[in-house]
Amino acid sequence: MSEINEIGPDGRRLPVVLITGFLGSGKTTLLSRILQHKDMANTAVIVNEFGEIGLDHMLVETPTDDDEMVLLNSGCLCCTIRGDLVDTLKNLLIKRQKGEIPAFERVVVETTGLADPAPILLTILSDELIPLWFVLDSVVTVVDAFNGSGQLDTHFESVKQAAVADRIVLSKTDIADKPTIEGIRKRLEKLNPGANIQEVSHGDVDPYRLLDIGIEATGDREADIKAWLREDDFHDECAEHDHDHNHHHHDHNGHSDHTHHNHSHHDETIKSFAIFRDEPIKPDGLKLWLNMLSGFRGPQLLRVKGLLNVNGEPVVIHAVQHLFHNPISLPKWPTDDRRSRIVFITHDLDRSELERTLEALDLDASPSGEIDPDAPFDPEGYKRFVAAMSAFGDAAPK
Repeated sequence: MSEINEIGPDGRRLPVVLITGFLGSGKTTLLSRILQHKDMANTAVIVNEFGEIGLDHMLVETPTDDDEMVLLNSGCLCCTIRGDLVDTLKNLLIKRQKGEIPAFERVVVETTGLADPAPILLTILSDELIPLWFVLDSVVTVVDAFNGSGQLDTHFESVKQAAVADRIVLSKTDIADKPTIEGIRKRLEKLNPGANIQEVSHGDVDPYRLLDIGIEATGDREADIKAWLREDDFHDECAEHDHDHNHHHHDHNGHSDHTHHNHSHHDETIKSFAIFRDEPIKPDGLKLWLNMLSGFRGPQLLRVKGLLNVNGEPVVIHAVQHLFHNPISLPKWPTDDRRSRIVFITHDLDRSELERTLEALDLDASPSGEIDPDAPFDPEGYKRFVAAMSAFGDAAPK
């Protein structure tokens, strides 16, 4: 990657949008339409196969000798995945820096219909170099309004695709009747309260309703964080909980699905909720909490997004399963609200189980800022540590 020197004049990372959806959901139709849109200029789109989308009538030229990369008349650069996603992103970036292809400003990635989105998200977040140049902007999931309920009932992959989405495109609304559309919409709203749902037919949607909604989307930090976190959508769901979650609460969310007998058991295993905390978090406690949560609960965390008050300073966290992206310190608070707020989308993990782990956020290894090797043993401090660790599972210290 020594061939890559800089990102661009403003130094911002390039946003990546992941478009996913189950087989037959209308994802290919959506892609075909947005590829032709004038607002997709300066966008690189990574697809599985050129043939599936039908690019012949949109093709302008092949900008390099690479037969897996074409420039469309909309100004959009389209390429197929080479090897794996990391290799494709690096190849695009090198060609961009060399001036062999247009200087694209964002990347859209198509997944296969059966793809579990979590490993793809992990790829973007976990590679040593990719996060230096690219940032996950959003996950867009296409759900078939006509057949979607059956797919959610029988295929857990489709449930996960909807659960991790920032935007859900409800397709084929032209052939589904109103009760069917309302039914699946309510089901998706319950499954993922934080996702914006847009109803479309024949893939007809303005790309800018799907793009540039991440934490670094526009440079307007307050607007970006609000659009990314969307904690307001969880207020009704968590109204019965106090803002201070340092004590145990019962998990009402885990039982509410039992009244909906027509919904699949898959839905009941997905929990979406927000936790708010009034008290500032200790930096040492945050490090410990993130490490323990990743180690003991990682596979159950589909997505985690949060804006935290760490010793009075705003810090953003983002995780997919066991991988937590490096926390981002903000130069200032985006609003006057100084509470910590964390949005969780989990699999077989209740709110109450996570709330019990929050005691770790109060731990401070060295209140004075210095470590004294000759300091006497603190039995009360050790008890607090053991109590906090025991909340993470049977493998935690007793």
